[in-house]
Amino acid sequence: MGFFDAILGRTTPPQADLDVLFQVPQAVLSLEAQGFSFTGSGAVCYRDVEGTADDAAVAEAEQLVGLDGTATVERSTDSFGFGWLSVTRVGDAPGLCTDLHAVNSGLDQAGFGSSLLCSTVVFRTPAGGPLALVYLFKRGTFYPFAPAGGQRRDNALELQVRGIVAADVPVEADLSKWLALWGAPHLS
Repeated sequence: MGFFDAILGRTTPPQADLDVLFQVPQAVLSLEAQGFSFTGSGAVCYRDVEGTADDAAVAEAEQLVGLDGTATVERSTDSFGFGWLSVTRVGDAPGLCTDLHAVNSGLDQAGFGSSLLCSTVVFRTPAGGPLALVYLFKRGTFYPFAPAGGQRRDNALELQVRGIVAADVPVEADLSKWLALWGAPHLS
């Protein structure tokens, strides 16, 4: 950040650290010890750019993840127009995180890093409801998202999960950045 940026109040957003996804398997263990179940599902959300260049980058990432035949990969678009690349690798948290990292890195290296919005790793709560551990690219942090049916969230559960995973992954301190991901894959 330069002198004039400081005077004008401009800040440089933190650079996303994609390698932090490799800390998620420890958070999986911490959550499982508290009765949560790892589903083996996760997804990468990106802003779909007009044209075919990003489509080719997404298709390449999709093909890369599906090469070994142990993961299933699906592409979808939510009601807000954001693209999702979902990955399922049951029972293999490190493998899922490697897959998500490969998708993120592939899109970033193809020049679409600014289009990456978030990644999710999905769990089931002890009561059977959905829970996602969400990684925000622009912030370099995680937060829990627990939809509770309709357009409601289980805020108390989200705060509880924050406490469980705080020693494992960097947790977003600003609660206003804990965005709702209505319609995200595997969260219904």
